[in-house]
Amino acid sequence: MSVYNQQQIETFRMVRHHLERLPIFQLNWLKRRIESYVQFRADVARFQREHFTDICSRKCFASQSSACCGREGIMTFFADVVVNVLISAPREIDPLLAALALDTGGFNCVYLGNTGCLWLLKPIVCEMFLCEHAKKSALEEDEPLLSQWEGLRLRERQYTWPSQRVLFDELEGFFLEAGLDSPLMYFHQSPGLLRVKAKHGLGPQKVAGVWNQTR
Repeated sequence: MSVYNQQQIETFRMVRHHLERLPIFQLNWLKRRIESYVQFRADVARFQREHFTDICSRKCFASQSSACCGREGIMTFFADVVVNVLISAPREIDPLLAALALDTGGFNCVYLGNTGCLWLLKPIVCEMFLCEHAKKSALEEDEPLLSQWEGLRLRERQYTWPSQRVLFDELEGFFLEAGLDSPLMYFHQSPGLLRVKAKHGLGPQKVAGVWNQTR
């Protein structure tokens, strides 16, 4: 098994194991905390369906030549895993673990099944990626549509760009405070993201104090 697959499996198992053992008030707090992000993802998915499904199907999916779904080229954040476990039934997580464990190689992302991505809510870097062909085909000469896309990109930063307190950083902190760690915790391990946080005066944050107040 590759290092990539092993890290993904261990993170999914750790997150699921921890969430299954949380008191209900903490679990409910986490679910409330991700509500606006899940709504944002629904808005992005609707935009993608309306304006890019046909373009992407013709260019990449039908020919199985998608460069954006290359093997081990998908960067998954720890928060991607947490959100998916929170909103998924066990039967929706099990296929992800099976795909990682039974991976037989090839050129495609291990999460890419016959009907598309196996994630209930695909990693944010996948959802927000548009190749040059797609952007030129749909956005280049349509200023209102381009403005909508740029608005979605700005909303994405509210959850993922740590120049302020953001959800992805907070979810990592929640698990770190419980004594858990993962190589996917880039907001606490990536030199680049740590520099962004330091530039804006954002040190370690205490998440436990927040959810304790909701009890």
